[in-house]
Parts: sequence; C-alpha cells; structure tokens
Amino acid sequence: MSTNQYDGFTDKELFAKYRSSEDLDIRNELINRNMYIAEILSKKYIGKGIDYEDIFQVASMGLIYAIQRFDLSRGFEFSSFATPTIIGEIKKYFRDKGWSIRVPRRIQELSKKVNMAKVKISQEQKKIPTVEDIANELGITQEEVLETMDASQAYSPISLDIKYDNDGEDKDMSLGELIGEEDKNYTEIENIDMLSALMQGLSDIEKKIVYDRYFQGKTQMELASELDVSQMTVSRMEKKILSKLKNEYQKQNAN
Repeated sequence: MSTNQYDGFTDKELFAKYRSSEDLDIRNELINRNMYIAEILSKKYIGKGIDYEDIFQVASMGLIYAIQRFDLSRGFEFSSFATPTIIGEIKKYFRDKGWSIRVPRRIQELSKKVNMAKVKISQEQKKIPTVEDIANELGITQEEVLETMDASQAYSPISLDIKYDNDGEDKDMSLGELIGEEDKNYTEIENIDMLSALMQGLSDIEKKIVYDRYFQGKTQMELASELDVSQMTVSRMEKKILSKLKNEYQKQNAN
C-alpha cells in the first residue's frame, strides 16, 4: 500500500512548513486536504445560471489564493479564512460572467479550457499564467488564447432584479442578493477565531467575565452579584484580563 509522505502531519504543521519553504508539494497536499471546502461552497450555487464545473474551477482558484495568503500566526482556523475568500471569487465570477453577444460555441468551450488551464498552471507552477503558458498547456496558438480571453469579456449587463430558483425554498434569490457586497461578518468571524485563540490561557472565571461583559452585555455590577464579589473586584479582574489578552496578541503578532 502506497503512503503519503505527509500523512503524519496536521494541517497546521503543513501550513508552517509551507510558509517557510513554499514547497509546491506541500501546497498541493493542503489543496487536496481542503478541496472539500471548495466543493461545499460550489454546490450552494448549483442552478444559479452557470455550470457547476465552472463554479468549481473558480472556487478551486479561490482555495489556492486562500492557502497562499493564510497566516497561521494569527490564530485563525483555515476554514474560516478560506470561506470568504472562495465565496468572494465565486461572486466576482457571477458578476462578470454572462455572454452579451452570441459567441461561437467553439469559443465558449475553449473559454472553459482556458480557465481550467489557468488553475492548473497556477497550482503547479505557483504563478499567474501568461498567454504563452496557457497556449502551451492547451496546444493552441497564442492568438486563439487572446481571442478567447477577449470574447470572454463580452459579458452582459444582467439586471440585478433577475430571479434564480433557491433550491426549493419559498423565496427566490435575486442576482443582487447573490452577488451582494463585502460581508462584514467575515471580519467578525476572524475576530471571534482570534479571540478564541487568545482566550486559551484564561481561567474559567476569566473567560466568563469576557463572555458576559462583551458578548452578553452584562454590567460589572451584575457580574459582581453572580460571582459574589465586589464591583471593584470585577473591575480589577477585567483590566487584568484585557492586559493579558493584549500581551498575548502582541506576542503572537511578533512571531
């Protein structure tokens, strides 16, 4: 039975190795391990007017971008970082795609191959592919690549009010809802992940104070009553906790 040389490594260990070595084999292993994220997110857009294979290729490119940009030292979970990156690429593709003129079937099919070649070259050679790279990969002329890329820019100004079936849900989705805007919740996800990592060194009481004060909105007086201590004690503990979190944050970002 053949074994993978990275079977004994966790994702975090591989990310650390990749960050220091930029080894393509390690990056490809991380892509294989996390491809399920691209698959799950791609399936959410089935039936929205673009072929699943095209969406999946875009999602795969988004996954590659996420792996290359991921900063392990910030303490986030990779899935939390990768999800908005991939969705952003998919939404951008929906915004840009859609033929405004009747493009020959040959060019439409070649456009798919060009997109797939871009993903493959980026993954294997870790660079943005040139026209020559794409032409060599597909065995076509550079003129054909340029013709295809030029035609693919002929996307139509689709109305944002156009409706798409929402997988059997009562309310259909408009293109405007599908494209949306930058989701502020992505930053919140990162902040929560970061805070969770920073809070690992806190005691249960300290974690309760942080949670109740900053997530439940409780006052120091309410906490003092629950903990059977004075409000001044809660105030001193809160200042101490915030100082610990600040020091841990600075320590992590200094690494």
